[in-house]
Amino acid sequence: MAEEKTEQTLLTAAVRVLKENFPAQRKQYIIALVAMVVVAAMASASAWIMKAIFDVLSNVPTAYPAPVVAGMVLGIFILKGAAGYTQSVYLSRAGNRVVARIQRDIYRKLLQQEAAWFDRTESSDILIRVTQSAQSARMMLDTIVTGFVRDALTLIGLVAVMVTQQALLSIVFLVIGPLALLGVRALLARVRKIMTAELASLTEILKVIQETSAGLRVVRAFGLEPILERRMDKAVRDVEKRSNSIVRLESVTAPMMDILAGGAIATIVLISGVSAGFGGTTTAGELMAFITALLMAYEPAKRLSRMRVSLESAFVGVQMMFEILDRPDSMADPADAVALPHGQGEVALRNVGFTYDGKRPILSDLTLVFAPGRTTALVGPSGGGKSTIMSLLLRLYDPTEGHVEIDGTDLRRITRRSLQQMTAFVGQNTFLFSSTVRENIRMGRLDASDADVERAARSAQAHDFIMALPSGYDTPVGENGIFLSGGQRQRLSLARAILKDAPILLLDEATSALDNDSEALVRDAIAEATRGRTTIIIAHRLSTVMGADDIAFIEGGRLIEQGPLRELLERPGKFAALFNKEVSGKAPAGAEAEAVVEEALF
Repeated sequence: MAEEKTEQTLLTAAVRVLKENFPAQRKQYIIALVAMVVVAAMASASAWIMKAIFDVLSNVPTAYPAPVVAGMVLGIFILKGAAGYTQSVYLSRAGNRVVARIQRDIYRKLLQQEAAWFDRTESSDILIRVTQSAQSARMMLDTIVTGFVRDALTLIGLVAVMVTQQALLSIVFLVIGPLALLGVRALLARVRKIMTAELASLTEILKVIQETSAGLRVVRAFGLEPILERRMDKAVRDVEKRSNSIVRLESVTAPMMDILAGGAIATIVLISGVSAGFGGTTTAGELMAFITALLMAYEPAKRLSRMRVSLESAFVGVQMMFEILDRPDSMADPADAVALPHGQGEVALRNVGFTYDGKRPILSDLTLVFAPGRTTALVGPSGGGKSTIMSLLLRLYDPTEGHVEIDGTDLRRITRRSLQQMTAFVGQNTFLFSSTVRENIRMGRLDASDADVERAARSAQAHDFIMALPSGYDTPVGENGIFLSGGQRQRLSLARAILKDAPILLLDEATSALDNDSEALVRDAIAEATRGRTTIIIAHRLSTVMGADDIAFIEGGRLIEQGPLRELLERPGKFAALFNKEVSGKAPAGAEAEAVVEEALF
């Protein structure tokens, strides 16, 4: 019963791979299939012509003239060569297009997944699925097409030649040949198990490489090279071991076929010899054509016997591919989604509850309104939920309870595109694309001119350091801006947001990586950029708090108090108590006071 379920699952996957990929590339596949039919026909003709060749060489009176036989031989091999070339080119072209289409489809599907899925799925696992799965689908397609067309037709044609030349001897081959399939069935379960483990080891290799690249400073600072080397050595050994196991399992069919083929040929020679001794009517040419067909049938028969093993190897990757492609588009717009109309820009969280893991609440019954056209600073202890609020406003996640709204419209009811047009974001952990300075800023508005890009850079106080770079705005920044300092990366990120010119601006401590001088310059740029916009800032510096129109103190996922700075200081509350204790009671005014507040609050 288990075997029947496995076969049905493999059959379903194979049918689906064919159904979803063959029609789009049918022109290439049809040409390849026609070429395979010609290859199969010429293989049979190659065996059949051996009788005519042997008859000519043996001076049989009924033989075809030698020039005719020579022309036939030449024609057969020319057709076979041309068809083989056509088959290879068009099959490869179709396979490459299938891989490209699948990789594009998987990537589009990834873009439609919620942030929570990326949180729980390692990037190395995603990379394996995008690369290996597409290749597995191609391998399955190629195996099915070549096996059921080229190899099957070749074998059928050669068996036909054998039967027409020697019907009795062909029975021996047809009885012994299928015995190989019984041995192959015993290998299938092990093949799938080993391939699953091998993909897990490949994922571990990618993970170690990614962690080494991203965390090189930590690795060097703590002397972690030996640990990573051991992890890599184990992963590589596992892949090597399982690859060898797969090779052994795939190769075991060859000696099985060799032994069976040798037994078949030995039996046939014995029978033909005995038959000739008793006055059999078999001619030397017929026997030569039969043996040639028998020997040529060996390779396609061997490939067909191994086809199931190859399909099992590809099946694991195909399953991983379908796991991604069959996921629902959790971030897709609902059918009744509407474009967010232009409004005042009021942002509100109403009775919002949220949890990442379904157990520990991060936000609890939070109602918080951000007034349009004003700057609101989110302050409070670390872990209180400030960054989660930002993620909900960007709709990286949807609230577990309650609603997140812009101008009274639930974000779940508006199109994602219109939300993206309404918001601009600068994060504390800045991200830059592996491109030039100019292109990174232009990501804020793709149709922006070079002059627009430069104006945004000037507003973010980035123009001067950009011009000092080797190629100015055309200088590559490296992977995630590795060639730039933290402050430079943050200013480019701010320039990108300024260029977008969105009515709602979200700043997750946009000045955290700047020194005091740069921070003072960028603060002026932020003040200019936030004028007339609804701005929400996660504030880790007192200067940011004091520049905000309103302050919202968040603790334990709840709004403790909200209001202008002066109002909060004039009434008893957590913010006023902490402010008075750390600034008025312990430190003088100025930079030292700011440092005290930063240390106490954050």
